[in-house]
Amino acid sequence: MKVFWDPAQQAHAPEFFLQKGKVRKNFEIPARADALLEACTAMKLDIVAPPEADLLALRQVHTPDYLGFLRDGPIAWAALPDPGEEVVANIHPTPEMLANGARRSSTIIGQVGWYTADAACPVTAHTFPAAVRAAAGAIAAADEAALGRHAYALARPPGHHAYAARAGGHCYLNNAAIAAERLRMQGAAKVGILDIDSHHGNGTQGIFWDRDDVFFASVHGDPNRYYPWYVGHASERGAGAGAGCNLNLPLLQGADDRPWLAAVEAGLAAILANGADALVISLGFDASKDEPLGFLGVTEDGFARAGAAIRKAGRPCAIVQEGGYNVDVIGDLLTRFLGELG
Repeated sequence: MKVFWDPAQQAHAPEFFLQKGKVRKNFEIPARADALLEACTAMKLDIVAPPEADLLALRQVHTPDYLGFLRDGPIAWAALPDPGEEVVANIHPTPEMLANGARRSSTIIGQVGWYTADAACPVTAHTFPAAVRAAAGAIAAADEAALGRHAYALARPPGHHAYAARAGGHCYLNNAAIAAERLRMQGAAKVGILDIDSHHGNGTQGIFWDRDDVFFASVHGDPNRYYPWYVGHASERGAGAGAGCNLNLPLLQGADDRPWLAAVEAGLAAILANGADALVISLGFDASKDEPLGFLGVTEDGFARAGAAIRKAGRPCAIVQEGGYNVDVIGDLLTRFLGELG
């Protein structure tokens, strides 16, 4: 199995993180990738740098103005009087503003709130280049899957909370969505995305909400008590052409291997019933019982059994790394998962 990774992704090293009114160190740190790379090396996997990202592939998912903000926003931010070291919003447009015709601001202060969903996605000059390289890995993994082979994109920063024109939750470019679009461009009639990160893949859901060529299934913690708080409920099934092509499988706090694996298998069954030719796996390890911001209680055996279930689905997989923030355990979890996926 090929592993797609570029050391340039490590230049993104966010600091700011707001939790319960306190500014804390960001959990999405370069050491996460170091731990996963060490595991890939120990497994003797073929670690290669992906080709340059196809700009068209990025624009299949993200709007040009949003991509421009990620690229150029830090320059405008640095020109402000007395700016912080990272681009972080202090206001976001509310539903009332949007209902009254809110529009994108011409100033960087307003643009940050427009293009970010929360305070967990600080932007620096290194963010966009790193995110583009992560997306390049997802594209390369999709190209491998289009040839009938599994591949792993060690995507950092992660992506599944990013909408078409909004960052959030440590995510800037939606790598899983980009991989799914690439598979469609490569000839897959239908693609299934299975998201097993402990947080709902709200950005991915939003991108494919009204489409029937990509089926999205997400296994995650109950959003009534867990990020992203407002979406991820079982009643959200898609709209228009995409009605019925979105499946959320929220779990109660503390859910362990048994309910989690049952949900994973239900998500896979729905994806296969929809006729998916290929899979994109949003692989998060933050469902682990050892997660520092934990909500679920999945064991090492649970992740191994999830890998086995995906193997039995018999579809080529582009595996895209999402969350998982305990650097002491995520390497072992990746080893168990990929070891069973084969």
